[in-house]
Amino acid sequence: MRIKIINPNTTWSMTEKIGACARAVAQAGTEIVAVSPAMGPVSIESHYDEALAVPGLLQEIAAGERDGIDGYVIACFGDPGLKAARELARGPVVGIAEAAMHLASMIGSRFSVVTTLGRTIGQAWHLAEIYGMERFCANVRACELPVLELEEPGSRARERIVDECRRALEEDGTDCIVLGCAGMTDLCEHIEGVLGVPVIDGVAAGTKLIESLVTLKLRTSKRGELAKPLPKPIIGTLEGFTLTR
Repeated sequence: MRIKIINPNTTWSMTEKIGACARAVAQAGTEIVAVSPAMGPVSIESHYDEALAVPGLLQEIAAGERDGIDGYVIACFGDPGLKAARELARGPVVGIAEAAMHLASMIGSRFSVVTTLGRTIGQAWHLAEIYGMERFCANVRACELPVLELEEPGSRARERIVDECRRALEEDGTDCIVLGCAGMTDLCEHIEGVLGVPVIDGVAAGTKLIESLVTLKLRTSKRGELAKPLPKPIIGTLEGFTLTR
């Protein structure tokens, strides 16, 4: 089984960390291919960033289809380009917010999302709503921590995230934590050890969900909304994205 983990931003140190966390939970015989796009923002912290990240993400999906990849994980908590990726892919595609929220709903009664910047809170609530997870989501909280600070040696990012997770437990009436950024993926075990509650990392959750879907021989349906996009001319800078039958 070959699973492609796509970090939609272009910060390779974060991609390496994401790949390592996915490999740590993958079953024997699963090959994890962790990549960043060749183009796009170094971090995704706004709707603008997310929109600019999608073309590079879709290039990686198209390349994966040529390479025979079995399934994909989109390793950004905004789940950018998820539906478009499913249109291109034969195998299953999951986003880490989608995966983490669903798993959290199965092991607790209420979860809180702890994310980076306050400006992304609305997007996390939007995803909880469209995934049917709003009734399980007690709160979405931000550490006011830029994504790239998670990559800085000597940063106090870990302590700030732990403190916000602790406040979530004390103030939100929640019994588990969802980490709201792929850059937090290596903190999961540490936070669980400090706080003594389940902490769900979407990269690990997405990896195991894709393994299960591939094992069950479940592919993305090509009937209706997620059928391959209709071929049509695409001009200008995006000309290379033109599809043929």
